[in-house]
Amino acid sequence: MSGEERKILIVEDEHKIADTLKLGLLENGYFAEVAYDGAIGYKLFTTHQYNLIILDINLPGMNGYELCKAIRSRNSSIPIIMLTALNALNDKIEGYDAGADDYLIKPFEFKELQLKIRVLLKRTMNQNIPVGNVLKAADLEINLDSKEVRRGEKEITLTAKEFQLLEYLLRNKNKVVSRADIAINVWDIDFDTNTNVIDVYINYVRNKVDKNFPQKLIQTQVGMGYILKDKES
Repeated sequence: MSGEERKILIVEDEHKIADTLKLGLLENGYFAEVAYDGAIGYKLFTTHQYNLIILDINLPGMNGYELCKAIRSRNSSIPIIMLTALNALNDKIEGYDAGADDYLIKPFEFKELQLKIRVLLKRTMNQNIPVGNVLKAADLEINLDSKEVRRGEKEITLTAKEFQLLEYLLRNKNKVVSRADIAINVWDIDFDTNTNVIDVYINYVRNKVDKNFPQKLIQTQVGMGYILKDKES
């Protein structure tokens, strides 16, 4: 991975944490810049090119959720990792709905952050390999360029995380994927059997993609995971 693919913006108001992260990233070959409030972070994002963003939720000027949404409105693909002391399921869901790719609870090990950064940057590089701009199953299709989703004549609106989940299911259509597979490939987190965030998002996507359609594409395989079928059983 070249230096051009290792530019990271850190948005964190706790100076000690921000400066420690910056030093650790610099020592591991990354280029890192720091903003100590959300408004400055957004200004840096709009005036510089970054490959990944690390941001806290409780920020002055513009909180992390607001900043994440603002970034997503301009760039749908840049990886975003949220750092926070909030660990309730609803807090995580709000972060994912805002457009975050992953979520790290304070305090955390720097090595864990490094792992998440490597995985997200690698995924971004792989997404640059042409794989076809449109994915289809039955009468469902998603356009990877415009981020548009349609089922038949109906246009479907998804959040960033819902889109990533549906894209993963479509790339693996007619194949059972486990919750662990989804956790690694969509959330980049170690699978935690005590959280139902994946099941919650499967239900979100089902309600938008399958509700009111006679053919149900997303199906549960009890004890194994989920499968998106493009043909009726």
